[in-house]
Amino acid sequence: MWPPRRLGQPHPGVRSDNWQVGAMETGEPADGSGYVHGLRRLSFAYQGLVEIPYNVILEQRDTLEVLDLSYNLLEDPALLGELEKLSTLILDCNNYSSHVKFPFMPSITTVWINKNRITNLPIFVEEIRRKFPNIRILSMMNNEAAPSYFNGGTLTQYIDYRLYVISQIPGLEVLDDTEVLEAERLQAKRTYRRQRIRDGRQRKKELHR
Repeated sequence: MWPPRRLGQPHPGVRSDNWQVGAMETGEPADGSGYVHGLRRLSFAYQGLVEIPYNVILEQRDTLEVLDLSYNLLEDPALLGELEKLSTLILDCNNYSSHVKFPFMPSITTVWINKNRITNLPIFVEEIRRKFPNIRILSMMNNEAAPSYFNGGTLTQYIDYRLYVISQIPGLEVLDDTEVLEAERLQAKRTYRRQRIRDGRQRKKELHR
């Protein structure tokens, strides 16, 4: 799809209706701690946060499936690995860079990290591939590393970007706002297999100089 969907439009995979801080689908009355337990969906969007409120979030570690931390000033997600049921992580419009270090989270299937400070695609994609081995939906629009119509990228750059990400994360089903097609998978495999062969030949030449 060209041009891609604008940031802020609905993405596939997660309902966005009736979200509030602490919004929930199920929950038990607060105990003496003052927290409501048993939440499956929790949002801290638009709070101007510079740190993730782990004291509240980790109270939901046994049930939380969807966490929205968008539109804050966050840059370190280190303790989120304790959320063993979390499947969807929304980090749009924060300060995450290419060198962000995520915890290992095999439960994650969806990550939105649109409009952050991601400039180096290979470094970032490798982190995503290693730390979220079961990811199916990734959206990273409006980052320098993800050229598109909206940030001055050309159609060729956009296609190259998609092929690279698809080649590195073969299980991906949706990238940004667009489903990954079988034709893209085949093209990505061909393109980056040829590149690996060329790189291997170049290394051999350098070793024999």
